[in-house]
Amino acid sequence: MPQNNTLKGHRANPELGGEGWMWSKAGMDLAPSLAPQRWSPGPLDRAFSAGSRWGDRAKLIPKADVRLYHRRWLMLFIFGALSASNGFAWLQYSIISNIFMKFYNIDALAIDWLSMIYLVTYLPLILPVLWLLHSKGVRDVILVGSAFNCIGAWIKVGSASPSLFPLTFFGQFVTAVASAYVLGIPSYLASVWFSEEELSTACSIGVLGYQLGIAIGFLVPPVLVPNVDDMDELAHHIRIMFYITAGVATFLFVLVVFVFQERPKLPPTQSQAAARSIPPEHYSYTASIRRLLRNKPFILLIVTYGLNVGCFYAVGTLLNRMIIFHYPGEEVNAGRIGLTLVIAGMVGSLICGIWLDRTKTYKQTTLAVYLMSLVGMIVYAATLSLGHLWVVFITGGALGFFMTGYLPLGFEYAVELTYPESEGTSSGLLNCSAQVFGIIFTIAQGKIIDQFGTLEGNIFLCVFLLIGTILTGLIKSDLRRQNANQQAKAAVSVFSNDQVPKVFLTVNSLTCRCKTNEKKEKHVLKILTTARGNSLSCLH
Repeated sequence: MPQNNTLKGHRANPELGGEGWMWSKAGMDLAPSLAPQRWSPGPLDRAFSAGSRWGDRAKLIPKADVRLYHRRWLMLFIFGALSASNGFAWLQYSIISNIFMKFYNIDALAIDWLSMIYLVTYLPLILPVLWLLHSKGVRDVILVGSAFNCIGAWIKVGSASPSLFPLTFFGQFVTAVASAYVLGIPSYLASVWFSEEELSTACSIGVLGYQLGIAIGFLVPPVLVPNVDDMDELAHHIRIMFYITAGVATFLFVLVVFVFQERPKLPPTQSQAAARSIPPEHYSYTASIRRLLRNKPFILLIVTYGLNVGCFYAVGTLLNRMIIFHYPGEEVNAGRIGLTLVIAGMVGSLICGIWLDRTKTYKQTTLAVYLMSLVGMIVYAATLSLGHLWVVFITGGALGFFMTGYLPLGFEYAVELTYPESEGTSSGLLNCSAQVFGIIFTIAQGKIIDQFGTLEGNIFLCVFLLIGTILTGLIKSDLRRQNANQQAKAAVSVFSNDQVPKVFLTVNSLTCRCKTNEKKEKHVLKILTTARGNSLSCLH
């Protein structure tokens, strides 16, 4: 079984059971040659030499106590709420871009940069954030992210004046820093707190938090900030929106400080228990990055994920401009269309997560959703200019269902392809790709819309979604985490003596000579192992 990664959440667990039996009477009777040798849980595949009676090498990992805590849902809710708050701040300017252009007396590109600053800021911060995640743990990462989110929101409260665009840009930059501490967490949080049967669903719910914030960002700003000509009245409405955002961000910061926990006392799965037993010094952060960048299926996934999510970023940022171009004065409906797009995507994310937990068909599901994202984009591009808003609601919802539904699929597929590397690292690299393509697509599509029109701009995105669909089909589906879990379940040695707990056992070449007496003739070591080129014999 391959070695797992080491994070703060994966450090040695003093509660890991299994050592005590070897010093009991049953352990002394069954394995007298092992009694003089103290054995403690170590990393997977560490050699353990037990003398001639046990042959060449045996690697034993005890079956630990595992438990699911009800508070795991509270941890997921807190993270989701923080993620939603940060996602709202991303789009609160662009969905009413025409109003802010008038208020601050700026052009469309300046408004676009209020959204793209999220994408640009993420790139230089992702590696330091991943280092913090590995060295300090998820609680410290979320705590820093919630602090930046709160500070940025209060800076923007003081920027509700036509002459203070630089201040509002700075406040948006600070909240953008917070996004680097939030976007890559869902898959890691799911693995630390949730069972194997809940992993994809929990990851999907974690992603839903950010999508919910985007949905609120589409819906609320057009309602709170009407398009009025009086600058004082407009400043008043903008200030109210900023105060509400800051109040929510402050409440969430306090909640993280006093409620959010690093990890459960006992691990939720055997794989997490095994990961906790690995000493921190056995893990190299830079070596993990190098291994990921040499993983060809993961590199293809990085590119395809970036193409899909980059298109979503471009559509979300430029949605107001596209709707107003064909339907002047429909700012509120533009926000509602964006809300429809994201809500449908949230439903898609949840359905995809549940589907993955039940079927484990990662490549097939990812490819199907990617293909439907392309189809949805084509239909949306073709129907946007028909003059019927209800049609745009339907096509936008269909596009969002698949394009946003793809987000947790990418995270979970990456974890499968890169196991046993850190879930946070793989998610961070996926998000990094998404930010790069998001910047490129937003700028390029904005220029194309200005010079040629919305149809040409959307066709531009369709071309790259087609490329992403083809590349997704070329990814070799090497499901390492799933295979490791199956091997762990198969490689179980059971001592018949009821006083002895079950033990996981992986073997390279093991000859087991079971010395029995009249009381233990039937209490023979039974070894179940999966074939990895291993040989096994049991001599009586």
